[in-house]
Amino acid sequence: MTSDPQTSTVNGSDAVAPFAPGRTGPWLCAEAQRMIGPSYRRAIGILPAELGRVARYHAGWWDDEGRARARAGKAVRPALVLASARAAGADRGVPVPEVVEAAVAVELAHDFTLLHDDVMDGDRTRRGHPAAWTVFGTSLGILAGDALLVLALKVVDNRAGAPVLTQALLELCAGQAADLAFETRQDVGLPECLAMAEAKTGALLGAACQLGALAAGAEPAAAHCYRTFARQLGVAFQLVDDLLGVWGDPIATGKPASSDLASRKKSLPVVAALTSGTAAGERLARMYQREQDMDEHAIAHAAELIKAAGGKTWAQQEAERRIVAALDALTAAHPDPAATTDLHALAALITRRDR
Repeated sequence: MTSDPQTSTVNGSDAVAPFAPGRTGPWLCAEAQRMIGPSYRRAIGILPAELGRVARYHAGWWDDEGRARARAGKAVRPALVLASARAAGADRGVPVPEVVEAAVAVELAHDFTLLHDDVMDGDRTRRGHPAAWTVFGTSLGILAGDALLVLALKVVDNRAGAPVLTQALLELCAGQAADLAFETRQDVGLPECLAMAEAKTGALLGAACQLGALAAGAEPAAAHCYRTFARQLGVAFQLVDDLLGVWGDPIATGKPASSDLASRKKSLPVVAALTSGTAAGERLARMYQREQDMDEHAIAHAAELIKAAGGKTWAQQEAERRIVAALDALTAAHPDPAATTDLHALAALITRRDR
């Protein structure tokens, strides 16, 4: 990811970035990558050699032969930690080790989930390269994920944020389990589907903002508002992602058109249609119950049924409602006005994925 041509005046890895005009979501993420990089590398450095090799490959620092390369993740969650800390009053440009540690812990936890997700879903690519488990084997892929989880908890050990991260991770696992259960259930309801999305996608985002605010000295009530802000964004992100899974441009999404329908995934627009009580929803349910593969014509027909049953419109409106709820929660936190624009920029980055 390339950064804004504007350069930072912050020196060292343990400082909160100063404010600058025109800071975009990608710029903030690139700045977060730079700031947490040294601490993240130190954390990975204590792993046993084989697990460290997998972790460095997954992080994009090494290729499969151990040669250096530059390919990192987006660092959205660390950027949220840092932006929330600034909004909660962290001094600009002043070293705040607790904030950077929180950002590192969240990114370690996120990479743990990605390593395990790729194994569970059988996904063979990650960040444009073969997924770690396809290179090093399933067992090492899982163990490396386990190791990153332990490192994440070690980073926040004995700090006020430790219960926040552990609770978020438990909730994330529960959301993942629910998502797996939905694959074989015919009676998935919309409220539980939304709850699953908030747990699976929103929990770690919420922890990122809450940890950043707490590290900056925010009161628990205010930190909870930052948590709510990001959790609502997480649901909005999932809604947008699900819409793209049916109607998205493959060039933008990086996956085949309507791949979610081909796999009969019970995404949020699909569940909204299935539970709509409409004739179109009933026809869609019958299609989902068939065992034969959907061809191109059947996939296109399923997409039309979802739209006719109101699933597409509902998902679009619900995403907007969640964004409004997120911004209302942020306002309730009474953030530093100068820092609020950073969180707005990250909110736009998370929820606007049509380009």
